[in-house]
Amino acid sequence: MLATAYGLTIANLYYCQPLLPEISRSLGAHAVDHLIAVGQLGYALALVLIVPLGDIVPRRPLVAVLLCVNATALALTGVADSAGVLLAAGGLIGLTAAAVVNTLIPYAATLVAPEERGRPMATMLTGGLTGILLSRTVAGLVSQVAGWRALFAAAAVLTLVLAVVLTRTMPPAPPDLALAYRAQLLAIVRLGAAHRLLRRRSLIGACSFAAFGVFWSTVAFRLAEPPYQYGPARIGLLALAGAAGVLAARLVGRAAPDRLGHLRPTRAVLVVGVASFAALWLGGRHLAWLLIGLLALDAAVNATHLLNMRVVYGIQDARARLATVYMTTYTLGGVIGAATGSTAYATGGWTATCLLGAVFLTIALALTRTENP
Repeated sequence: MLATAYGLTIANLYYCQPLLPEISRSLGAHAVDHLIAVGQLGYALALVLIVPLGDIVPRRPLVAVLLCVNATALALTGVADSAGVLLAAGGLIGLTAAAVVNTLIPYAATLVAPEERGRPMATMLTGGLTGILLSRTVAGLVSQVAGWRALFAAAAVLTLVLAVVLTRTMPPAPPDLALAYRAQLLAIVRLGAAHRLLRRRSLIGACSFAAFGVFWSTVAFRLAEPPYQYGPARIGLLALAGAAGVLAARLVGRAAPDRLGHLRPTRAVLVVGVASFAALWLGGRHLAWLLIGLLALDAAVNATHLLNMRVVYGIQDARARLATVYMTTYTLGGVIGAATGSTAYATGGWTATCLLGAVFLTIALALTRTENP
């Protein structure tokens, strides 16, 4: 149930990506210029300002309230008649979606024994990545039939239903800590400064997500040009190919138990990620290589994220604090990747884009050399 909730909630943040041309036709040519960036900003703010509440207030009412606000923001998007309303709603969607999913992940970690944490983390990650991958496809197909406004209206209703379901299924529990909000924020800063392993794994995650952002911020432009010339629906369907990355992440969670350590598997999947950009470069003109590269990249990034979470949530500290440090760094990596990816594509084309993605993953691989087995 938690993994399903994770997938449905995070999908709300990604529905807009294949719909940008359609929304711009409704609200004006420049109405969507900063929509994705505003959503990412809301996501980052939630990690710093709201996720820390997960340790100091009961999680069940917190999640329910956040989902209701998220549903309201989705409904506002569906009825938006100006760029201002659209951007405000987009920022609120990012804020509340980030707060929900990053409250559910550490909550799931508390439900199992430490030695069994790998599989539940893999299950949660599977739900989240499935939501991300399917969101683009679902958005393209539904909007083609009923329009983009109907999609957001349906998402709002589904999110309200999810709030009711989680309120009934999540067992009530007291807060993990009796602490003031300001003290919690200061504790997060001290945590990041004190744990070298947490900082390193956060940077590894940021570099891997940056490579992911490089690819997904530019591939739609490449596919819209010759020799592909795909429309939004076909681009959205291509995201389904990345579903193998979800399966790979789950397999890593099952096949790499804690007794084998995390360092060697992390290095192995990062090597696969670096190699994936060679295939993606060839995929600039050959669909088969593009699919191979896409599968390899998604598998590598998702598996790295899972291994990082197993390490991070194994640190003895309040888990909402750990989530804030790790996921804030991770998200900022994605923002940097998306921004630099667009610049690389505009200046150097697909070759520069693939080179940049490989560089980010090479940096992540280099960071593992400083980690003790």
